[in-house]
Amino acid sequence: MISPNLPNERVSFAGVSYDEMVKRARALVPVFAQRAPECEKLRRMPDDNERDLHRAGLFRVVQPARVGGADLDVGILVDVCSEIAKVCPSTAWNLGNLSSHHWMLGYYEPETQDEIWDASPDTLIATSLAFACGRGRKVDGGWEVTGRWPMSSGIDNSDWNMLGFLVRESEDGSPVDSRFALVHRSEYEIIDTWHAVGLAGTGSKDVAVKKLFVPERRSLTAWAMNGKPHAGSKINPSPLFRLPLLALGPYVLTGVMLGCAKGAYETVVGGARTRNATNTGIPIGGNQAVQIKVAEASARIDTAEMLMLRACAHAMDTARAGAEFTQDMKVRYRRDAFFSTRLCLEAVDILMGVAGSSGIYLGGTMQRLFRDAHAANAHVMFSPDLQGTLFGQHELGIKAPPPLM
Repeated sequence: MISPNLPNERVSFAGVSYDEMVKRARALVPVFAQRAPECEKLRRMPDDNERDLHRAGLFRVVQPARVGGADLDVGILVDVCSEIAKVCPSTAWNLGNLSSHHWMLGYYEPETQDEIWDASPDTLIATSLAFACGRGRKVDGGWEVTGRWPMSSGIDNSDWNMLGFLVRESEDGSPVDSRFALVHRSEYEIIDTWHAVGLAGTGSKDVAVKKLFVPERRSLTAWAMNGKPHAGSKINPSPLFRLPLLALGPYVLTGVMLGCAKGAYETVVGGARTRNATNTGIPIGGNQAVQIKVAEASARIDTAEMLMLRACAHAMDTARAGAEFTQDMKVRYRRDAFFSTRLCLEAVDILMGVAGSSGIYLGGTMQRLFRDAHAANAHVMFSPDLQGTLFGQHELGIKAPPPLM
């Protein structure tokens, strides 16, 4: 099955500039703002949003140029997602996830890439990276995979899924590999579990398979995405496909947190310029405490954006120079991702305090940005407990199993 929302004709976005793609994302903001309540009610991305993103080429910003993708620097994911997340974080979350899976597919064997993109370069692929939720064993010609995975965002809009699974073939039963299984929609079950307080419109439902045979060409070790040459290198030579994808994985979604913070700032500060306190009648903006909070939120947002884009730019510069991605670089990318998203969450919380009771009405945008920012912050890639530990162990020289990056 191919989604009816796919364009009728093959369109190439190769050569479309970074700035033009950001402009296209910004142009969609007004209509996505109108549809944001519908997106939450549907609990999935509306078909009209999917069609608009297809037409603009935003799903294909990090797809290889050889199949008509824009093949842009990885920072584009931060910038386009932050624009759309100002009004609809759920749509931005699906954009970041689904577009990044074109990037991931570029690391597979050429035969596998062609299998998907020959059918349509607009084909959408979901994922669930909860490796421990799946198990696989080697069989003749491929892998037998069983599991049930949570939070497969955008699954209703996708025709394929990349499911992470562990291979346990050591004597003590510990994992010996973490792999992806590329599975067609006809081969897995979608289980509607997605009733969430935040990011409600992402359709992040469970997916399950049982003893499914996955051909070798449709499976890939996650270690192939560590910045070394991989199966797709010979046909996708651009710097984008020389990056350590999993180390930079958080930046697929950090733009959602940045957009939540920027949207909250525009909503609350814009309102405070003209709003009077209901208990005193005094203008909100004239309160010194409010003025200080606005400054603190603004500084957090600006710092977060600089950290995100600095990490992405550093990675692209390293790839263009043909230099090695060291473990020091990789743990810093992860560190900056969790810290920048925490700054965004803090900014949203500060601004919610400024909004006061006006921020809690369901008819307004602030309550959605607040809920969605807290939901997004729960992602494992943004966890200071995990990502901070990885950086701290590295800096302190503490021996630990090598993180998957």
